[in-house]
Amino acid sequence: MKYRTLGKTGFKVSEISLGTWQLGGRWGEEFNYETAETILAKAVDEGVNFIDTADVYNEGLSEKAIGKFLKKTGRRIYVATKAGRRLNPHTTEGYNKKNIAGFVDDSLTNLDLEAIDLIQLHCPTTEVYSRPEVFGILDELVEKGKILSYGVSVEKVEEALEAIQYPNLATVQIIYNMFRHKPAERFFIQAKDKNVGIIVRVPLASGMLTGKFKKDTVFSKGDHRFFNREGQAFNKGETFSGVPYEIGLKAVEELKKVFPEGKLAQYALRWILMNDCVSSVIPGASRVSQIEDNVKASDIPPLTDKQMEKVSEIYQEYIKIYVHSLW
Repeated sequence: MKYRTLGKTGFKVSEISLGTWQLGGRWGEEFNYETAETILAKAVDEGVNFIDTADVYNEGLSEKAIGKFLKKTGRRIYVATKAGRRLNPHTTEGYNKKNIAGFVDDSLTNLDLEAIDLIQLHCPTTEVYSRPEVFGILDELVEKGKILSYGVSVEKVEEALEAIQYPNLATVQIIYNMFRHKPAERFFIQAKDKNVGIIVRVPLASGMLTGKFKKDTVFSKGDHRFFNREGQAFNKGETFSGVPYEIGLKAVEELKKVFPEGKLAQYALRWILMNDCVSSVIPGASRVSQIEDNVKASDIPPLTDKQMEKVSEIYQEYIKIYVHSLW
């Protein structure tokens, strides 16, 4: 495993880390603490030292499982969580001192920590980025010692560009993958210039870039890949990166011609790491074998110029029209 500095946090984090949306079970399945601990233990054994979660993942069970695991391991593991999506309705006005402080306190309880390494606003409304008082609340929480640093998880590049204008913002979490090129074109260099760490989520486009899906693949009714393809529940860009399923399958078939058979997922992660502005990539895992496959991406040699050009060509031909202007 190789490590990179996570922006202003100064943390040296694994370039392949762990996202825990589906920790303890696949999307739509019942949470399982034993499965969660097995996945966490395997990730740490493979050199992962950065875990990303959120207070809404499995209604707080993801945070609780991580908290229990941290008590058992003697290693320094950096934990990032997210707050804001528990608001109902999810409004700009909801990002106030009472709510944000309450969310942080709840996460501290779930994680059983005295301080959270990194708190991130969880894809807030676009208007939040224009409210300096919200980031002032986060500054106060740093001063109180409840959080060590803060960042944002964003949907749009424009939101990311606005967020990094706040001087104490340490990180931005954003979707970037073979189906999402815009962040590298418009945002990454500016973030690096401001020493803002970049955490890449949805690196495999909800599993599409594993190359294992087919036209007749069936997802369970509780799986967002079944019910959120048009954004019925939340931003549709979180599901298959916003790419229509059949179009994604066609692009994947072209990508399979570029990379070694059966290793598309690893090369998709390595493609992300080719950009040195990226601090860490956080693929999820619902079983140990996925951890084993994901971490191998850190050891893959750099992609060739020809491979990089082919990815760009496939994006231009199949994907760009569906995503570039939206996020």
